[in-house]
Amino acid sequence: MKIQQFLEHHGIARNPFAEEDAQTDPVFKDHCIDSTYHPTWDKVYGDPNEPASSIVFGEKGSGKTAMRLQLARHLEAFNEQSPVKRLFVIHYDDFNPFLDRFRDRLSSRNRRPDRVLQQWKLWDHMDAILTLGVTGLVDRVLEGRQPSTSVVCKIEQSKVDNLDRHQARDLLVLTACYDQATGENFKDRWARLRKRLKFNTYKSYWQLAVGWAWMLVAFTLMVVMFANGYGTWLKPLWLYLLIAVGGWIPWLVKAWKNFWLARSILGRMRVGIRHTNDLRKVFMQLTPAELSSQPLPNKDSTDDRYELLMKFQAILQTLGYPGIIVLVDRVDEPHLINGQAELMKALLWPMLDNKFLKHPGLGTKLMLPMELTRFIEREEREFYQRARLDKQNMVPSFEWTGEALYDVANARVRACALDALKTPTLQSLFDTSISEARLIDSFRTLRVPRRLFKFLYKLLVAHCNSHTDENPVWQINSSRFESELALTLRDQDAFDRGVGAG
Repeated sequence: MKIQQFLEHHGIARNPFAEEDAQTDPVFKDHCIDSTYHPTWDKVYGDPNEPASSIVFGEKGSGKTAMRLQLARHLEAFNEQSPVKRLFVIHYDDFNPFLDRFRDRLSSRNRRPDRVLQQWKLWDHMDAILTLGVTGLVDRVLEGRQPSTSVVCKIEQSKVDNLDRHQARDLLVLTACYDQATGENFKDRWARLRKRLKFNTYKSYWQLAVGWAWMLVAFTLMVVMFANGYGTWLKPLWLYLLIAVGGWIPWLVKAWKNFWLARSILGRMRVGIRHTNDLRKVFMQLTPAELSSQPLPNKDSTDDRYELLMKFQAILQTLGYPGIIVLVDRVDEPHLINGQAELMKALLWPMLDNKFLKHPGLGTKLMLPMELTRFIEREEREFYQRARLDKQNMVPSFEWTGEALYDVANARVRACALDALKTPTLQSLFDTSISEARLIDSFRTLRVPRRLFKFLYKLLVAHCNSHTDENPVWQINSSRFESELALTLRDQDAFDRGVGAG
């Protein structure tokens, strides 16, 4: 008996439980994302008019990624309804590029995962977030064909023209330090942005002009002296050549300073892929006055990063985005971490800083694995004073009741209906010996949506495999249900013991 035959008999177009990952789940994305919520939704989502941080701890498969996608969808809808006070959304969920670049900058003896993550600091997180935000913003200002998907925003070109010269300079400096687009040459992209912002740089070329003018005058004088018979006065010739080159001293001093400035930035901004000489050439197009006293990521501290973040926020406010939401997820997936709780802790703990999480205009939503809660329980007073988790809208356990899981399963069945006017139910798949109360009790033991979907998928397969096309049975009986549930719970216990032992 085919599964599709069984589902179509009940008015269901496709298997509601075939997908387990929210990122690739069409049933969730097309239907349930706007209608199925965890009971803690309001606490995590908060009020978009006042961006705030939230911290969620949940088991694998509990729906943390689904909630991140729901947050992004609802924030996008909020932006459409509130064009004056929109939110700039950054998905900070792929740590691999940043960790790889970070590790490449360390010495070979410090490249073990634990040693790498011991050196990861809050400012590295801030650099990574600014990298995602600046790259995504520049993509949209320049109207790139394939803008970064890590950022959700729509930039109106008319508002780009509202940036004053100081903000244009700030965006150019941020782009020089943080833009990590790989689709085109960095210098060409920076030049295109400068032209789009109508930021003239002619004042930065006076040292270059002096060098050429001095050399031209010196050589002209030497030619005139030769032509008028005063060539003997030009001995020794190397001395006059040295004088001719002397006009380049101001330019060489500027180039030297910008070289060391670029080098210091790239030495401290450890998650980027910029080259020193490329950054120096960009800085040469700015005057010393435009760079002096400006915050730059060239120190091992968060102070300059906060100032750069505020400059970025000021630019976004002019563009119609006074708030930023950072969605943090999938911290257990980087290959450097590979699901190890101790390494996840090393990566995430620097971010648990009240100053960062309560930064005005910034809301950070952290979807964290449940394994990290045991480390919080062991922390000392200093950690709690720094993190102030009591202020962070923390959800200590992303739990599901049996009733909530039953509603989720029912919603998925209805979403897959063949006829929109007819709504199939989960209960209709089972015979009358299995009551709604029994379904709810059994779902409670599965705890999280992913395990529920796996169980229901295996149950449908087992039922259909036990009957033929000629003699179909349209309801799942109690014995089949109980035997598959027992197998699932046994596998679940074995997995939990393995995770605990690891």
